[in-house]
Amino acid sequence: MRTSGSVIGSYRCGSALQRCDRSAHTAGLASPWSQLRVVMAALTGSAGAAGLLPSLSVPGVTELKPLSRYEAMRLGPGWSHSCHAMLYAPNPGMLFGRIPLRYAVLMQMRFDGLLGFPGGFVDRRYWSLEDGLNRVLGLGLGCVRLTEADYLCSHLTEGPHRVVAHFYARQLTLEELHTIEICAVHSRDHGLEVMGMVRVPLYTQKDRMGGLPNFLGNSFIGTAKFQLLFALKVLNMVPEEKLAEAVAATQKQKKPAAEPAAVTANVTTANVTTTTAAVTAAVTANQIVAKPANELANQPLAVSMAEPAAEPTAEPAAEAMAE
Repeated sequence: MRTSGSVIGSYRCGSALQRCDRSAHTAGLASPWSQLRVVMAALTGSAGAAGLLPSLSVPGVTELKPLSRYEAMRLGPGWSHSCHAMLYAPNPGMLFGRIPLRYAVLMQMRFDGLLGFPGGFVDRRYWSLEDGLNRVLGLGLGCVRLTEADYLCSHLTEGPHRVVAHFYARQLTLEELHTIEICAVHSRDHGLEVMGMVRVPLYTQKDRMGGLPNFLGNSFIGTAKFQLLFALKVLNMVPEEKLAEAVAATQKQKKPAAEPAAVTANVTTANVTTTTAAVTAAVTANQIVAKPANELANQPLAVSMAEPAAEPTAEPAAEAMAE
């Protein structure tokens, strides 16, 4: 499905509005991002803003079904809600003095060895989405609170479990982001459920694997990989064609890894076949050699049986010699 320019434009506008959310909240004003979402919901009726959500449209990545916050809140008690947040900041730094870093994006290495965003499940019986999210963030980061103005999107997850994945994004300054990284080391979950914070490399090196492609080759929890790619696209942090190239490079990297395994299997099969043929040949040779041996074993018996017939011939010869 192709995404219209107006939809992408609305998300770019939304990203800019998010950046001034905190100042509006401090001044007691309604968030511009919240105002935009209200307008979007009004335009799409009871369906909320899901109709304006662009699709990811990256080959090789499974598309998840979007739904609005309004739709998600109307789901029955049989549904679970997970809330996660992407914290990011513009980064003017240069890697090796020549590769622009562009943005610093935070993710976590989890206790199970998978990459994910800060957050977790929220019990809607006791918490709003934001209150539940902030409770989990307090355990893993320790010094950040998000609001409804930071809400970005919701998607239905795949699998047998009925889970709605809500995603938030907040742009910070690089100094604020660094402060959060320091606070995370002193949070309650550090070294337990959270092994540490990592920054996502958004560049691709000349070998077409270094940077984002190699990072995407890691294992992610649940919808984290989809949410990362979706946010990078709709917030205009990485061009869509660059995302597609990074994903494609990751898939190409997996194919050669499977080929040596197939070659090894073929070599093993060939070795087994060769060994079997050698054993068969040896057995056949033994049988051929054993057959004359059996025949030779019977020959002394034939000679001993012929000896009485030879005795009369020997007697005249002896008599001739005696004469």
